[in-house]
Order: sequence, then structure tokens, then C-alpha cells
Amino acid sequence: MVIKVFVITAVVALALLMVYAATRPDTFAVERSTQVQASPERVFALINDLHSFNTWNPYERKDPAMKGVYGKTSAGPGALYSWQSEKVGVGSMLIVDVAPVSRVSMKLDFVKPFEAHNNVEFTLKPYTGSAGTTRVTWAMAGPMNFIGKLMHVFFNMERMVGQDFEDGLTNLKTLAEQR
Repeated sequence: MVIKVFVITAVVALALLMVYAATRPDTFAVERSTQVQASPERVFALINDLHSFNTWNPYERKDPAMKGVYGKTSAGPGALYSWQSEKVGVGSMLIVDVAPVSRVSMKLDFVKPFEAHNNVEFTLKPYTGSAGTTRVTWAMAGPMNFIGKLMHVFFNMERMVGQDFEDGLTNLKTLAEQR
């Protein structure tokens, strides 16, 4: 009898969890910003060229054994970088559009540890409070399938990815502000 009550309780709890997960939003968005004491041109160059991007990329720093491959072009629209890593997973990023000195848009595709297709955008604006300062915003958005919604019940992606973005922006700021 105790086992039967336990099984029924577990099944009901699992069903409620599934229903709750299904009600979560179909999309997600994460965004972080910082002020960099460098011109938009200098900051743009560190984002628009994937070789430069990977000098401050927080994910690249998480796994020094990461195997990365650049496409035929490493800067501007069409620039491609793909990676394989035990710690960071398997995926690729492609620069799809740029507005010189103000925006870099990327397509970010993950294969492992789970499949995901997201849009990333970096925006740069001269900061009016201080000459020679740039406000940099790193944003990512994408669809949430049911597995993603279920994972979000237990893991706060805004906090996890947001912390990585903050670390990356700190790295970018440090590099851009070097003279």
C-alpha cells in the first residue's frame, strides 16, 4: 500500500511538473551591458573579428583544450567559427549582419550538450556621459522547446548565461581599455 501511494504521488508530481513547464514562455532573452573607456571603433574591432572576439570570449576561456576552427572569413558578415569542447559543448557562430561601429549580429548554433539556435547581438553606442566611452550591450534570444522549458524550472538561464556575459564584457572592457 505504501509503495502504491508513493508511485501515485510521484506520477502526479511529475505530471504537475510537466504541466508547469509547458506553461513557461516559448522564448528567452538574456542581456547585459557595460561602459568601456574606448572608442566604438576600437570595441567594434574586438567583436567583429572572430579572432579578436576569442581573445576575450568567456566560453573560450572556460576550456583551454577547446578545438576551434575559423571559416574562410573571420571578420564581418559570413565570418564563421565552430568549436568542440568537453566543457563548453559543440557549436558554431556566424556573423550575419553588421552596422559598422554600432552593431554585430550573429547566429549561434549549439549541437551538444543540447541543440539550440539563438540570435546574438552586440550593440555599441557612444556614451554621452563621458567622451571616448562606449556603451556595449550583449544580448541573446531564442526559442524554448519543451526540454528547455523543463530545464528552466531547475536552472536559471538568465543568471547562468548572464554571469558569462558579465565575465565576457569585463574581459572585453579590460582588453579595449589597454593602450
